[in-house]
Amino acid sequence: MEKVLFIVNPISGSGDVHSFETLVKNNLDAKQFASEIKYTTAAGEAFNMAKDGLTRGIRWIVAVGGDGTVNEVGKALINTDGAMGVIPRGSGNGLARHLRIPMATGKAIRVLNLGKIAMLDYGVLNDVPFFCTAGLGFDAYVGDKFSHIGERGFVNYVKTTLSEYFTYKSKPYKISFNNQEIEKEAFLITIANASQWGNNAFIAPEANMQDGMLDVAILSPFPKYVAPSIGIRLFSKKIDSCRYVQSFKVKKITIERAAPEVVHFDGEPTIMGEKLVAEVKPQALKVIIP
Repeated sequence: MEKVLFIVNPISGSGDVHSFETLVKNNLDAKQFASEIKYTTAAGEAFNMAKDGLTRGIRWIVAVGGDGTVNEVGKALINTDGAMGVIPRGSGNGLARHLRIPMATGKAIRVLNLGKIAMLDYGVLNDVPFFCTAGLGFDAYVGDKFSHIGERGFVNYVKTTLSEYFTYKSKPYKISFNNQEIEKEAFLITIANASQWGNNAFIAPEANMQDGMLDVAILSPFPKYVAPSIGIRLFSKKIDSCRYVQSFKVKKITIERAAPEVVHFDGEPTIMGEKLVAEVKPQALKVIIP
């Protein structure tokens, strides 16, 4: 019988976590699996819990939360024989949506019963791992603002985005990739391992987590009246056709900027320096998929 460790972030998104144990009992195949459930109380605990699970011989470790929780658990499992499951309960759930894991908790738990495991790529930005997207510019700025408000959830993220949109200024960058170098202003730069930020906003529609490449999307400054059109393209998987977006695939990319500023890893913000180096790490994480 396989032991499954569920690591639950109780403050992810806006979902009720009190019924989670009942959902596990009702949906996880008890003939195949024995379950253990742990709840985090602080940032960084999911990583430590996952490492402890591996030490105790548990090989199926499930992140229950948003992309930040997935990031912590994933970091603990890269280049190990552990496999990560994902139960999406966050604000965006970009990785889960890319992998087509159901948003309904019970259905997501039942994915584990199938026992299907894929080897997936991940990315690093200045040696810090990310599994869905990393970025700088406007989306990182919004992520930082969002991390400081009292309530999570998609609606509050949209409110934060709209409140900051009209005052944010594009920044100049020097970007080196695929034996070329460009200098340009950008509203945001996203480095994507998966296809979307979350909530089906596809910033990198062609991203493939098994191709050994990262997809880069650079959004140049654009007139304010174009914003609704850009939004439509994001949600219809057509952002690549936008005249203000430059998209390409890389194994490695270097980005230089004027000063240290915020970046994000799977939606979680942090400050990094003037020089950023991102590269792909192929086929290094086992993930339980539908």
